[in-house]
Amino acid sequence: MTEDTHSSNHPLLPPTSEDERFDWLRLLRSRRVGVSTFYRLLCDHGSARAALTALPQVAAAAGVTDYAICPEGVVRGEMRAARNARARMICRGEPDYPVGLNEIAQPPPILWVMGDIACLTRPMVALVGARNASSLGTRMARALASGLGEAGITVVSGLARGVDTAAHVATLSTGTVAVMGGGVDLIYPAENTRLGEDIVACGGVRLSEQPVGLQPQARHFPARNRIISGLAQAVVVVEAAAKSGSLITARYALDQGREVLAVPGHPFDARASGCNMLIRDGAHLVRGAEDVLELLSLRVAGPVQPQLALGDVPDSRPERRLLRDTAALHSQILARLGPSPLAEDQLIRDVGGSSRDVSPVLIDLELEGRIRRQPGGMISLAG
Repeated sequence: MTEDTHSSNHPLLPPTSEDERFDWLRLLRSRRVGVSTFYRLLCDHGSARAALTALPQVAAAAGVTDYAICPEGVVRGEMRAARNARARMICRGEPDYPVGLNEIAQPPPILWVMGDIACLTRPMVALVGARNASSLGTRMARALASGLGEAGITVVSGLARGVDTAAHVATLSTGTVAVMGGGVDLIYPAENTRLGEDIVACGGVRLSEQPVGLQPQARHFPARNRIISGLAQAVVVVEAAAKSGSLITARYALDQGREVLAVPGHPFDARASGCNMLIRDGAHLVRGAEDVLELLSLRVAGPVQPQLALGDVPDSRPERRLLRDTAALHSQILARLGPSPLAEDQLIRDVGGSSRDVSPVLIDLELEGRIRRQPGGMISLAG
């Protein structure tokens, strides 16, 4: 679902009370309310409370019968679990919300954060790569992460096996951010439980947009990857196969206007094929941390630019559409996709829309786990 036909010029303001924070979370957790839907409803109705009141009628207008908003008990349970885990809620528009995420499409309305948020105020670089990384790949990841950390950069990764683990371990003392695919309190994989605890204990951060206590599922990780790239000024891919989550992160980085860098590998090593493809297609070649620092002109740690208020952020939402029009576009897209990948440009032509209209809908469907992006700008139905 996206929006109803009610128009409004209400500014998007962060919640200022616990009741408003409760309403934000309840709206976001309601059935069929994705990120873009959340923002449209909030903008149209002026507050999450008003949007919640209107939501059943909005759903009915879209042909959804017997709609019920998220029960209050579910929201209270999540907030109670967050308190028990010592996780903090940060809403978009609040001073502590990461600046980089304001610049991306579909910025998370709410983040759950554990640890010292000071490391979110420094320049950030994402380091991602293969879970089954080679010995040379993990050594390279450690060296890159260590060099960036010593230069005052916060290293961002996804707490997965292999390259992610090496990057986090190397920057425990300088600051690292682990973006979780499930609840911020549930460390995955289990073998990284100690590492996840150490990240928080040593002054780093674990964060997630997913509900506290939610077990991670495969469909959550593409959404997680857009946050990894969105936090960072650059994404460095150390090892990645031709079809891998790391290339999804690189794709998000390109869409978000971030720098993409890759470590070259041997042509016969499948774990390097994705990196070599990125370099072939224009990514910056990386030999060491100095290459990253030179590209970004980052020499010493320093404060980021002042936090933008939510109302100051340029509105990147698509032009307003009726809810039934968006539902029809969803159906058209899904009807034209199958298990075999189709080029995104061709899909946009097939549905007879513009990139401005269709691309945000594709992001919605991807975040819902209904479609999957493939290397080379291809899209298919999720398996």
